[in-house]
Parts: sequence; C-alpha cells; structure tokens
Amino acid sequence: MTQDNVSPRDIARRLPGILRRFPAIAKGYYYYSVKNENKDLTLGTLVDRNAEKYGHRPAILFEDRSISWQEFNGWANRIAGFLKTESLTRGDTIAVFLENRPELLAVVAGAAKVGVACAMLNTSQKGRVLEHSINLVSPKMVVVGEELVEAFDGVKADIRTSHPNPFLFLADTNTMNIFGDAPEGYVNMAAKVGAHRSTAPKPADPPTMGDTAIYLFTSGTTGLPKAAPGSHRKFMKAYGGFGMMSLDMKPDDVLYCTLPLYHGTALLVCWGSVMAGGSAIALRRKFSASAFWDDVRYFQATTFGYVGELCRYLLNQPPSEQDRNHNLNKMIGNGLRPSIWKEFKDRFGIDTVAELYASSEGNIGFSNFFNLDNTVGFSTAPYKLVKFHDGTRDPVRDENGFMQEVEKGEPGLLIGEITKKWSFEGYTQKDATEKSILRNAFKKGDQWFNTGDVLKEIGCGHLQFVDRMGDTFRWKGENVSTTEVENIIDGSNMVEEAIVYGVEIPGTNGKAGMVTLVPHANGQEFDVNRLFRYLNENLPPYAIPVFVRVTGAIEKTGTFKYRKVDIQKAGYSIDKPGEEVYAWLPGSDGYTRLTPELVGQIDSGDVRF
Repeated sequence: MTQDNVSPRDIARRLPGILRRFPAIAKGYYYYSVKNENKDLTLGTLVDRNAEKYGHRPAILFEDRSISWQEFNGWANRIAGFLKTESLTRGDTIAVFLENRPELLAVVAGAAKVGVACAMLNTSQKGRVLEHSINLVSPKMVVVGEELVEAFDGVKADIRTSHPNPFLFLADTNTMNIFGDAPEGYVNMAAKVGAHRSTAPKPADPPTMGDTAIYLFTSGTTGLPKAAPGSHRKFMKAYGGFGMMSLDMKPDDVLYCTLPLYHGTALLVCWGSVMAGGSAIALRRKFSASAFWDDVRYFQATTFGYVGELCRYLLNQPPSEQDRNHNLNKMIGNGLRPSIWKEFKDRFGIDTVAELYASSEGNIGFSNFFNLDNTVGFSTAPYKLVKFHDGTRDPVRDENGFMQEVEKGEPGLLIGEITKKWSFEGYTQKDATEKSILRNAFKKGDQWFNTGDVLKEIGCGHLQFVDRMGDTFRWKGENVSTTEVENIIDGSNMVEEAIVYGVEIPGTNGKAGMVTLVPHANGQEFDVNRLFRYLNENLPPYAIPVFVRVTGAIEKTGTFKYRKVDIQKAGYSIDKPGEEVYAWLPGSDGYTRLTPELVGQIDSGDVRF
C-alpha cells in the first residue's frame, strides 16, 4: 500500500529534522525569495563566491578528471574574455550543442559572467527539429562539440546568424589543456579561449538577476520545440530552495548527475544545488543502469539527480549484495512513482527523497521539503486545481465563464497565478506564451499559467502527480509533442492522415508514443519500416512512436475533430478487424507486427521497454 495522504502527524514527525536544518533553511529562503531585479546575484557571481570560499575543493568530477572551483572559475573567466573579444555583450545569445562534459558548464558560466545567454540544445535533435530550435533564439554563435559535429553539419547551412565566424568547435577531450584541430568551417574555441587570462571579466554593462541566463527547449503543448528563457533568478531559486532548504548541501557532498544538462532538472536543479553547498557535480555522458552504482562508489557520491524512469531502470537490475554499498543518502528530481517509492528507498538505503514539481517555462514549483513519501511537496506560490475536459488540457468553465476547483483529493488541472512576484517568463514566441495563459479564470482580469498537468491534493497542502494531459506526453524522461511528431510524419509523403498520442505500457513510466495512420492510397503496399527509417532520420529516439496502427479511416466528430480519447483507449490492442498494429521492440531496428502472443508478453512485462 502506498501512502496517499499527508496528516499533521506526518508533518510533526519531521519537525526535529527541520529544526536541525534550520540555519540552512533560513539562508536558503533568503536566496529563494530575493526580489531585487538589479541585485548583484547572478550565476557568474555564485561561481566567483565558490572559487573564493572553496577554491581547492572539487567543482566537477568527470571520468578521471577533477576540476577545482578555482580552476573552473578561471576557465569560465577565459571563456568570458573570449566572448567579449568577439563583441558579444549583455542580451546576446549563443547556442550550446555539447554532451554532458565539463566544457558545457564552463561555457554556461563564462557566458553568464558577461550577460550572454546560453540556449541549451537537445543533443538528440537533428534535421528540421534542430534547425528550428537554433533559429528560434537567433544566436550570435553556436558551440559544437566534436561528438555532435555530424548532426550539426546536417543543418549548418540553414542556421541564421549575424556573426562573421559563428561556428565554434570544442574537441572531445580535456579542452582546458588539449585544443585539438577544428574541422573546416569552424573556429577552434579552446585555442582562442586559451589565449585569455583567468582574471574576472569587467563588462561595461554587467548582467543582473532578472536577465536571461539560459534557454531551455520544451515541446510545450503543440508544434515544434519552444525556447523557454530562464533568468539568473531561477538559479537563485534552485540554489536556495533545493540546495539549501531541501538538501542542505555541504562542501564534501558530491551530486552524481547522469541526466542531460540541456534539461532543467540537471542544469538548474542539480547544478544549482551543487553551487549552494560549494559541492561537486559528478557527470556522466548518458545514464547506464549497469554502471550506475560503480560510478556512485568511484565518485563517492552522496546525492544524485533523477527522473522517475531512471529509478525504475535501477530497480529492474538484478538485486545485489552491493545495493547498499555506497554513500548515497539523498536524491533530488521528479517523477518517482508512488508504486516504487518505498521499494526504491528500502532496497538502496536512501533517506531523503527531495521530489519536486516544476517546468522549464512555468511560474510555479513544488518541493518535498518535509521528506514525506509519495508527494511532490508543497508550494508557496498561488495555485489551484481545476476541473478539465477529459483527454485535453482545457479547463471547464461554468455558465459565467469561470473555472471550477475540484474537491479535495480529486485530480485537477494545475494552474499557477501570474503575479508580479510569480511572473511567467514564457517562451520566445509570443503566440506560444499567450496559449499557456488562462485569463479571467476566477475574476475579471486575473491571469494563470496552465501547466497542462493533473495533480491531486493529499493533505496539508501537499500534492501528488497524476498525469500529463493534452497534446504532450512524457516518455523516457522527455516531453514529446504529438503535433511535432504528426508534422514530421506528414512530411514523409507516406500517409493521408496521422494522429499521435501516448499509451500506457504496464510496468513502465510515462506513456509510449503511438500513431494511428491512414496510408496514401497510391496502389502500393504500405512499408512500415520505410516509415521507421524516415522517423529515425528526423526524430530523436524517444519521440519515435513505439506503436503504429495502420487503418483505412480515422473516426472524427461532426466538426471534423478526431476522437482522440477513444483512439487512445484502444491502445495497442489488435482486436479491430482490418487494422494492423506494429511495435518497435527493444533492441530491434524496425517495426514488428503484433500477434496475440506478443501483446501478452508486453502486457505481462516480459518485453521491457
């Protein structure tokens, strides 16, 4: 049985621990709630402070490298100096296309020192989606890692930039000391940076807390990726709220991060928490369930960053006598399901689960401050849970046009009130920002951010995540836009109609992508694996539909809208006459037609996605 309620007694039991952490909580709350937009608190000044206070302690651990705070700060200063000489100033943007390695954090910190924002490109993107993401932010320059040159070369000719030498190359090595050779058409960034001094830059127009520090890309609710600006203030909130108040990070803490640094959970939450303690972040390029605990022991990690899927993958590993042979005692992230929460803590001996709820672009966040089970915690931001239309992210309005709150304990669409204190930074595209704002919700003139997520209250102001609604679903720790995938499929010239949605697979987190499609009636037999090859060339792996239903027609309403809820309920069942259903099975390089036996194996969990 999972705990589905929080009582005053549960809160009281946690008070002794809260009192022990009170100094960190009080300090953290200051940074979390600091208001002055012009205050000299930015990502760059946080790095400066740690270099002064913890100079010789490790800031980054990666493979066999250890970089101290002093070394990291000097490196960031050299990058800042280089950007200044390239005439980049406060308000400019560069795009960053690097896998998880120290160079990525150094570029972000260096750019922040001179007020240049970094657009964190998803390393799984390619083709049209990658081109779209880069051009959204109009970067002056693009930093490309050697490991991603091939993908970037595919869109390089279509990137719009005003800089005379816009494409920067970083070799896939320790570029603090080894510069490597840049391919034709690229500037060797490491060699240029190496010519600069390690002293702090002194920009004529220094950044402030309200300036944009990063752009994070999200599928949002419709269409291609959107760029959500993240201010230095968001780093302050993570620094104080997560690093101090939730985790009480110390200089001897090490946070192991396998989540991609183009995600807010890794870059803002994990790195922000690390900076709060003068701690170290231990990086791995990509998550590996089999290597996870060996890495934790090697880096002597005390904390790790997670998404729910990561935890399930670890639980699926065979039990071992080494399961508790580590120093991990706390974890921070989102999406840990109640069904595995206690099992995970008990098996691996984790004391603190700092579960949180937030979004890259949103104005509202929740944190499991009291370390209770099965909850995203509570929020000091103004919010409501409202009734919504089934299968959509649209709130229900009454006869007066106002929204209706759900009863306590009932699932509701989470909306956060937009105020001066709880501002909504939105997207770079004004129309996309507008679509996420709900107006006149409870009174004339009010404004609310629509999260598109369904949660429920379980007592004492604590919420529990239920589902992601509407035109976005979550798979493999990523948000997938159904409209984006539909647009890509339409571009294949193989289908007349296609509708994409998420379906549940027993024993997995999130929802797997599925498409129901009508092939072109051109007299040729539909080649489902020709479609797979096309999708593989144009979509990241997590966005490629796991299931394909091939049909002769898709039912619509009288107003020509798809009956998406009915289609979704059918899932990957194969009982509809005249229809074929295919699955991208784990380890395969194409689609396999489903049989009753295969459906049974998927339903029973014998096939693990």
